[in-house]
Amino acid sequence: MPEQTNAQHDDPIFQQEQAHLSELYAKLLEMRDAIAEDLESNHAGARQDLIAMSEEVRLDFGGADETIETLAAIETLNSVIDAYNQYHDFNVDKLRRLLLLLRQPYFAKVTLEMRPGRPPRDVYIGAAGMTDERSRPLVVDWRSPVAETYYNQQMGPTSYDVDGRTRTVNLTLRRQFDIVRDRLNMYFDTTVAIEDSLLLGALKRHHTEKLQAITATIQREQNEVVRHEDVPVLLVNGIAGSGKTSVLLQRIAYLLYRERKTLSPDQVWLFTPNDVFEHYIDTVLPSMGEANPKTFTWRAFVEAQGAGGRDLGLSTPPSSLVRLGEAVAQTELEPDDLREIRLGDDVLLKLGQVQGAVQKFAQFPIGPRFTALVKDELHDRLERRFGQLSRSDELQEELLGMDVERQVEIFGETISPEGEDEVAEYARRLVEARYAGAHDLIEQLAWLRFDRIGMRLLGQDALSATEWLYLRLLFTGTGEKSARFVMVDEVQDYSEAQLMVLARFFSRAHFLLLGDEHQAIFEGTASFGRIAEIFRASHGSVDECRLLTSYRSSPEITALFCGLLERDERLRLTSVQRAGIEPTIRAFDEKDAYLAALREAVADPGEGLTAVVAESDARVSWLAKQLGDSVTVLGKSSALPREGVVLLSLRVAKGLEFDHVIIPDAQAEVYPDTPLARRRLYTALSRAMHRVTVLAQGPLTPMLN
Repeated sequence: MPEQTNAQHDDPIFQQEQAHLSELYAKLLEMRDAIAEDLESNHAGARQDLIAMSEEVRLDFGGADETIETLAAIETLNSVIDAYNQYHDFNVDKLRRLLLLLRQPYFAKVTLEMRPGRPPRDVYIGAAGMTDERSRPLVVDWRSPVAETYYNQQMGPTSYDVDGRTRTVNLTLRRQFDIVRDRLNMYFDTTVAIEDSLLLGALKRHHTEKLQAITATIQREQNEVVRHEDVPVLLVNGIAGSGKTSVLLQRIAYLLYRERKTLSPDQVWLFTPNDVFEHYIDTVLPSMGEANPKTFTWRAFVEAQGAGGRDLGLSTPPSSLVRLGEAVAQTELEPDDLREIRLGDDVLLKLGQVQGAVQKFAQFPIGPRFTALVKDELHDRLERRFGQLSRSDELQEELLGMDVERQVEIFGETISPEGEDEVAEYARRLVEARYAGAHDLIEQLAWLRFDRIGMRLLGQDALSATEWLYLRLLFTGTGEKSARFVMVDEVQDYSEAQLMVLARFFSRAHFLLLGDEHQAIFEGTASFGRIAEIFRASHGSVDECRLLTSYRSSPEITALFCGLLERDERLRLTSVQRAGIEPTIRAFDEKDAYLAALREAVADPGEGLTAVVAESDARVSWLAKQLGDSVTVLGKSSALPREGVVLLSLRVAKGLEFDHVIIPDAQAEVYPDTPLARRRLYTALSRAMHRVTVLAQGPLTPMLN
């Protein structure tokens, strides 16, 4: 740890804040030790109490009174167990928050005049909230309403919302701290973002192999997204390096805090661009004391829904889905559109029985009501089939010949059925256990051959995964009903058809869609205007936000990639970084001179992590042969190292950041002056934090001349 300077020793404010920190840290340590001891002793005490209580419960079901008495005793025992569990869970959660705070008790303080004439109140803000034994706040959670006064960055009169009401207060001090455990390194009194010393200090650091939480340095425009009111759809268009992904994760943490009584992490779905990116962000939420949500790439989502093994449908036009919707409304299912229900080698419902269930409701158009009615009919027919199977002599003989181990596995106990009725009852339970998966097949619509139906309706030889998913949604009406929030990062890389599927699949969820229209590096993706139209049609309204400040790249690098944008757009964008290193841009006529310059750049990459970002997978393969062991080729499922030199394609680099970026193929042949190539070059350049080296084998792209 750094030694305190003489200036710090002479600074009474520094000494006062260090004293407060030391006192609070000692208090947190006491609370941690007390809870740990309480959990240990309570666990042992609970065990003894429950053993004693269970021994006192007399199981007597001989008569009505005895049965009521026995059930009441069992209910009392259950309520005691529940109370112990609740107490345990409360203490475990408190211990989790304490351990988080012991790494850094707080990062900011605001001094607020809550009412005129009343003494001002100091509020310390940290990654989690903690109160003392009298329920007085020691540290408030950064997501609490009062903490908004810190993120507003508005000295003097300001406000925050609590329980639907706005409270106006006077902010007289906004102080930030650099703290590690019980050591205060520095403090800053700040007013507006551009003077945010804590932010600028964080931005000077080198790349880390994992994305870091930005809780302490959330800026005002970012805070507007994080704390935005809950709306059906929030669409965020942000410049490269504006912290979109960090803001998205802070938004998830904020929602989990605000809705903590009703929202669980598995009700939040996060779509990421690739597996490398998923590894990159997977520690952010745990560092804030929250569990990660369900996380998917588009490929993983498609496979989880049973549409794997097909073309992903990245190029499926929206007109194809519209045609499916129109055709389904007018069609009737044919016998070849259906399949029998079978488990392994056992056919449980023959094709004729499935066809009969479908024909029974043929008067209804295909859609959610028709599908629900057919499913209910198939469940009924399956139950009748179970009854037939349970009465077979062969199955009943199998039942009576079961060994003890098999009996316990199926029934949870040993059995000795007496009489035909008991034998029939156990036989039925055996059938239901053996073929329970058949009911799941009915719910999953395994009795429908979606590929054949879709190919027939569209006149195609195959269905893409996008078309397959949309067709199934036409039958069911909706997909995931338990999802409450869906977050889509890099939304500019999705096609209109993919977004139509997501909007319909999560029709009951609220969406946060983040991206940068200038980073749309694939053909045929949806514009921000079309994204808004799709979700207005499905969810009714779309709120839009812009993030116009770059926090990642130096001013020199920001000027380089912003120079690729229209003039009016360039004038609106800014960087808060301090001056850095001018970009290196060189073109070579000779291959040998080019390769020598490339190898020299790779051999002297500077501190941190350097990325050689090639425009395509094919160029990655060629460059890997030229550079050999001096680079690590990064695949779509790799994790980022902390330092060294990696070689990767632009599609894998999306969303990531590096200390030094080398563009090895900036020739006009690879990056011609077209809108798509312009967006690709913008994306590649904007991955860099501190240094950019641009090399071309042949004439340089005209976009950088």
